[in-house]
Amino acid sequence: MGAKIIAINGSPRAKGNTHYALNIIKEELAPLGVEVEIVHIGHKAIHGCIACGKCKESGDGRCAIKGDEVNEMIGRMTEADGIIIGSPVYYSGIAGGMKCFLDRVFYASSSLKPFKGKIGASVVALRRGGGTTTFSALNYYLHIAQMRMVGSQYWNMIHGRLPGEAALDEEGVATMRTLAQNIAQELLEIKN
Repeated sequence: MGAKIIAINGSPRAKGNTHYALNIIKEELAPLGVEVEIVHIGHKAIHGCIACGKCKESGDGRCAIKGDEVNEMIGRMTEADGIIIGSPVYYSGIAGGMKCFLDRVFYASSSLKPFKGKIGASVVALRRGGGTTTFSALNYYLHIAQMRMVGSQYWNMIHGRLPGEAALDEEGVATMRTLAQNIAQELLEIKN
C-alpha cells in the first residue's frame, strides 16, 4: 500500500502499555505495506501552550516556543498519511506531557489545516477508570483538525497497570487489531 503512520506515545514509559497497544497496530499494518513509526514523547520536557498567539500571527503552522520536539513533529505529522495519538490515563485524563504536546501541535498548525482528511485514531491505556474521558479528550484534537477518525469494535482502549499487563487484556488486544484493520481499510479508500 505504501502508506506511513506516525504513532505518538504520550506515556512517560517508553515500553509501557501505551507502547504495547501502538505496537500491536504497527505489527498488524506492517504486512499490508503500512509503515508505523512510534515516536515516544511522554518522557520529554514539553512546555505547555502560553497563549502568546504568535503562531496565529505568523500563520506558518509553527509554535513560537523553541527548544523541544513540537515543531519537528508538526512537520513529520504533516508528511504522514495518518496519525495515532496514544496516552495512558492520569487522573481520568491525558498524561500531562502529552496534553502539552497536543495543545501546541494542534493549535500552532491549525491555521494551515495540515491534518485535514488524514487518518486519525486515539488509543488509551488504563488500569481501571477514566478511559472514556481520556479517549474523548484525545478525539477532540482529531475532530477539530478535520481528520478521518477511525474506531474499532469497541473504544480504542487496553487495560493494564504495570508494563506488560496489557497483553493479558484479550479484548483490548483484539480491539487494537481491529483498529489496525480499519485503519488499513481507510487508507486503501484514500489511496484509490
